[in-house]
Amino acid sequence: MNLVESYNKRKKKIRGRLEEFRDFWNKSDEDLFAELCFCLCTPQSKARNCDAFIRRVKENRLLFGGTEKELRRYMLGVRFCDNKSRYIVGARDFFSENGKVKIKERIKNYDPKEARDWLVKNVKGLGFKESSHFLRNIGMGKDLAILDRHVLKNLRKHGVIKDIPVCLTGKRYLEIEEKMKKFSRHTGIPMEELDLLFWSEETGEIFK
Repeated sequence: MNLVESYNKRKKKIRGRLEEFRDFWNKSDEDLFAELCFCLCTPQSKARNCDAFIRRVKENRLLFGGTEKELRRYMLGVRFCDNKSRYIVGARDFFSENGKVKIKERIKNYDPKEARDWLVKNVKGLGFKESSHFLRNIGMGKDLAILDRHVLKNLRKHGVIKDIPVCLTGKRYLEIEEKMKKFSRHTGIPMEELDLLFWSEETGEIFK
């Protein structure tokens, strides 16, 4: 009941944020790529720090042309800078055509699960969590779980899972995602809204 009460209090803000995510698809490929880079940076790092990094490199015109070394200089508060700067440059090369990044054309014909599978397979640094996060943030993440530490902690708290996995394999990820879907149906809180509710329960804000 406490969860449902919390949801009812935050429902309007949560739905407003999700509407912003759905509108994101109408932005440029460059904006979508920036969001993808944000999601590449989030593992074991605070979302606010990752967002600030993306803003800094965009302001300094480095996101679409900076070297790994140049990107690392701006990764304040972002862990594993060597790997993440390499992932960003690799993703930029992968999505570039004739000097411009193109993402929409590559994923627009997929449903959310197919798009996630494709991203996991083709973009180094994007696992199930990061790919789900990216797709949700661009309005393509309906019914995908973003199993970060905040969500997993709350799933354990509400008895959906017994323990937080030390290693979250692809198979285990999908198993927990199915359990979260059942919990979503049980509570009457849509999956994408449940994710933001859990996140806001832990952080005190509805961010991304």
